[in-house]
Amino acid sequence: MIDQLPNYLLLYFQKIIVVAFVLVCFQPVLGQPSKKSWSPHIAYSNGKPVLMVQGNPFLILGGELGNSTASNADYMRSKWPLLKQMKLNTVVSPVYWELMEPKEGIFDFALVDSTIAIARRSNMHLVFLWFGTWKNSMSCYVPSWVKNNSSRFERTIDKQGKTIEILSVFDKSILDADIKAYTALMKHIKQVDEAKQTVIMVQVENEVGMLPTAREHTAKANILFNDDVPKELMDYLNSNKQKLVPEFKTVLEKQGNKTSGTWTEVFGNSLATEEIFQAWHYAKFVERVAKAGKQAYNIPMYVNAALNRPNVLPGDYPSAGPLPHVMDIWKLAAPSLDMLSPDFYNPDTKYWCNLYTRNNNVLFVPEMHFDESCSAKAFYIIGHHGSLGFSPFSIENGKGKEAAALQKTYSIISQIQPLIHDKPLAVDGFLFDKKDKKDSAIFGKYQLTVSHELTMNWNPAAKDSVWNATGGIVIQTAADEFIVAGTGIVVTFKHTDDSIVTNLLTVDEGEFINNKWIAGRRMNGDEDHQGRHVRIPFGEWGIQKVKLYNTKQ
Repeated sequence: MIDQLPNYLLLYFQKIIVVAFVLVCFQPVLGQPSKKSWSPHIAYSNGKPVLMVQGNPFLILGGELGNSTASNADYMRSKWPLLKQMKLNTVVSPVYWELMEPKEGIFDFALVDSTIAIARRSNMHLVFLWFGTWKNSMSCYVPSWVKNNSSRFERTIDKQGKTIEILSVFDKSILDADIKAYTALMKHIKQVDEAKQTVIMVQVENEVGMLPTAREHTAKANILFNDDVPKELMDYLNSNKQKLVPEFKTVLEKQGNKTSGTWTEVFGNSLATEEIFQAWHYAKFVERVAKAGKQAYNIPMYVNAALNRPNVLPGDYPSAGPLPHVMDIWKLAAPSLDMLSPDFYNPDTKYWCNLYTRNNNVLFVPEMHFDESCSAKAFYIIGHHGSLGFSPFSIENGKGKEAAALQKTYSIISQIQPLIHDKPLAVDGFLFDKKDKKDSAIFGKYQLTVSHELTMNWNPAAKDSVWNATGGIVIQTAADEFIVAGTGIVVTFKHTDDSIVTNLLTVDEGEFINNKWIAGRRMNGDEDHQGRHVRIPFGEWGIQKVKLYNTKQ
């Protein structure tokens, strides 16, 4: 009968049959969502590093847990609401070797799994910290079967021959055990989390560094220290003298830029040489762990540093960690690491950020002393240095002013994050206190001067001997349009052509909701001082959209 139908109906039924055939035959393909095959990774946009998660740019607005907080799931469970309230999108959480492998070769991932599960329920991501062979220099988180077997797992010996609770970097047994455990962890994360990508990064070891002497003094360490510098290192130094960080380059120049020789012949007879030697072997150890982990699951990995202090000798600070003056050693010896990261307990944020962005090092600040100044520092670190993220320490204990300030900062940064990653014409971050009150930057045809809001002297707090830190981010979204975001800042605009006068056309307070700008108050009055400047008052947080216009002198 079908062949007796009119031609237009016959054609219609033929199409239905073809579509039905396709749906039946290819149902498994059409019925499943396409799976993104890439893992979290670092990509580059306009030459700037960007963390990609599930194919999209991601900015870590994080907080690092205290060392023991994550060791008990029940204890940690009550902390998550506070973390959500502070607008975190990522929690930086330890994984403890001793709890994960309580008996050799028997792994217990229950704590890891519970952390991943509750992070997902809280709509947050995780950066895991591998508390493996070393944590703050010491070997306090290794399993008891390692601690109780010093004949198999060698301890470090200091210059006086005293044994220290630091496992020796020269002991292959501990390296093999660490690699085995870390690889098991990364395999497990891939198995349970690759599709969801809750875990977006892993720190390998924690604040590696030698105490209380600059290097180990075990028998093997002494033999290697008196031997020639490895050819791999010498070849690199001889070929890259002009690329070395200045303080490392100076060490070589003082010895006449030797092309071969023992450690003391090449670098001199000093504690600095002992630190360089120890750094080489620390970095080689960490590289083997990181490389094995990446073979199991290739996501970004980094190592963090306990920063040294001025005029303090190696060994009095954790010697040989991934510090700026031995950055060249770590970069060469540990290529599997995506970045070297500073842990901030030093107030000179700008100084240390500058050191950690040399030699194309990607900046990520995984740990910072949690105080009220963090809220301003986040704007600067992300806006000026393009950091992959920011994370105060002991975040679960935040309360009062520091927690409230961070919540406001993270709320603002989360709103403007798409603009930061969407190839803006220009973006920069600023940080101020009473010592460092003002800065300037060129944005296209404009020179912007950005200042601490207390420089206006309108607020009684301007007379205080100490000014609380303020900061912000400025984004140029079009030739004559800007987004100004932050706390306690004043911005003025000047054309780079002195024959042109730049004026404020409109200044609107507002917010981004679902990536759409929603204007609030028009600020073209007292709030912008009758067109003289853009201002976010001291003690307040906000976003303002600015349009400029120009006239001839």
